[in-house]
Amino acid sequence: MDSAPPHSSDRPSSLPSPEDAENQREQHTPALHLKYQSGLEIHDLWRDAEADSAGLGKDELAAILLTLGAKYNYGLPPGTIATRPEIAVFWQSLQLRDLALAHACALGRESAWQQFMTRYRDTLTQAAISITSSATLGRELADSLYAELFGLTERGEQRRSPLAYYSGRGSLKGFLRTTLAQRNVDHHRRTNRETSLPTEELLAASPGPTPTEITLSRLSEALRITLNALPAEDRFVLSAWFLDRRTLLEISRLLGVHEATVSRRLQRLTAQLHDSLLKTLQAAGLSKTAAQEALSTDPRDLDLNLRVLLQASQPGTFLEQGTAFPQKDSERT
Repeated sequence: MDSAPPHSSDRPSSLPSPEDAENQREQHTPALHLKYQSGLEIHDLWRDAEADSAGLGKDELAAILLTLGAKYNYGLPPGTIATRPEIAVFWQSLQLRDLALAHACALGRESAWQQFMTRYRDTLTQAAISITSSATLGRELADSLYAELFGLTERGEQRRSPLAYYSGRGSLKGFLRTTLAQRNVDHHRRTNRETSLPTEELLAASPGPTPTEITLSRLSEALRITLNALPAEDRFVLSAWFLDRRTLLEISRLLGVHEATVSRRLQRLTAQLHDSLLKTLQAAGLSKTAAQEALSTDPRDLDLNLRVLLQASQPGTFLEQGTAFPQKDSERT
């Protein structure tokens, strides 16, 4: 026998109306979440970012800002709970126009790419020519970077654009310049078939906020102190690798050691320099977070000649001792 229909009190409550369901969804949008956290209106940030011209929606910008805030803890030390005013200050301090443009490009918005190429194509091409000291190689380097920024591999396969990693904490121009320089180093090392050094992906962290004059001054002094404390041979190794871009093989032959020994030495030196600079900057009055951000500064922004500093006080350079690096093809006349 069929059971009796359930009593009215046992029936499930009625489903929400379409209007109620829509209201519930709106309460969980990125824009409202952003407002709840900071008190800011996404419309104001979206307008300041000129995101409309890049084809980026308000909720898309809000989602990006929420992700960055969580990733960087709103510019505060790990474990610190940010207040609403601190969250608001963090988001307002970002390079919003650059941020909207970069992420709209990463999403493939045509209007954003048109702006990007207008603003940065000539600048990047000139920077690449300067880096490679060759008009032909520079244009090839710039073209390869454009393809990567479009999110394409060399075989034309789709992948995530590096622009999606841009955080807005520094200028987009600085981010692009850093990426371009690193790609040139990567290419140089591949073509010279060197033993690669295990390094972290530089794109995982965008350049930090633009440093103040006081920070630049303290960083310059910290570099002088730290590099002057190194033995002459260590300074030579750093200069040969980072400034002259010599191969591990070339350096190993001059020092009379194996390439792997040079590789390990470079890893030890860079780790030692990082720790020493952090301690020196903190001793100069910077917080640990500020000191770490200062270390992301582009060396070209410093009033400092690193080549002269690395060669200072050496008892005699290898060139003076009659031992010279073999000239590269681009250096021969």
